[in-house]
Amino acid sequence: MKRKSGLLFVVSAPSGAGKTTLCQALTASLANLTHSISYTTRKPRPGEIDGRDYFFVTQERFRSMIGAGDFAEWAEVHSNLYGTSRRVLDDMTSRGIDVILDIDTQGAKQIKGKFPSALFIFIMPPSLDILEERLRNRKSDDEAEIGKRMLRARDEIRDYALYDYIIANRDFDRALSELKAIIIADRCRTKNIDPSWIGELLQQSEGPA
Repeated sequence: MKRKSGLLFVVSAPSGAGKTTLCQALTASLANLTHSISYTTRKPRPGEIDGRDYFFVTQERFRSMIGAGDFAEWAEVHSNLYGTSRRVLDDMTSRGIDVILDIDTQGAKQIKGKFPSALFIFIMPPSLDILEERLRNRKSDDEAEIGKRMLRARDEIRDYALYDYIIANRDFDRALSELKAIIIADRCRTKNIDPSWIGELLQQSEGPA
């Protein structure tokens, strides 16, 4: 079944809700789906690799990329800059590859204005208490930073109406199954199908009755 072009899926969530892990598991289990790698000025966390988890760049380089119009979206989150390459998005979708963006609500609002056909999914934590516990278990932030992230989480959750779907990440396997179902269903939507494929189908000989 032919489609007009690659689809764009935007996934957002408060820090610690598990969106990045879900997106990585999703791309490992679905064909023709790429997890877009963002640029960021923050330092790598233990185990993170440049070019796999993020492109880690300096403030100076990031600012120069903004000036050059290289980003489809960018935002400052928790005192660090994050951005998505416009060139990568255009290249992937033009070749029929579906792309999933793991970005915050600020970036999602920018994408919504520039890519109206994108599908937006919000990952909700089971509770704010559990979210705070997950942030503490990461052992990558001090108390002040955790406090800032929790305040930011409330603001992000209030933006839920921007999104087409909401998934509560109470159980990872179930959340992944729901995320996968949304992607598969959207791939089959009439508006995403290349109508020339239907024409080719109708031109085929019917064969013997």
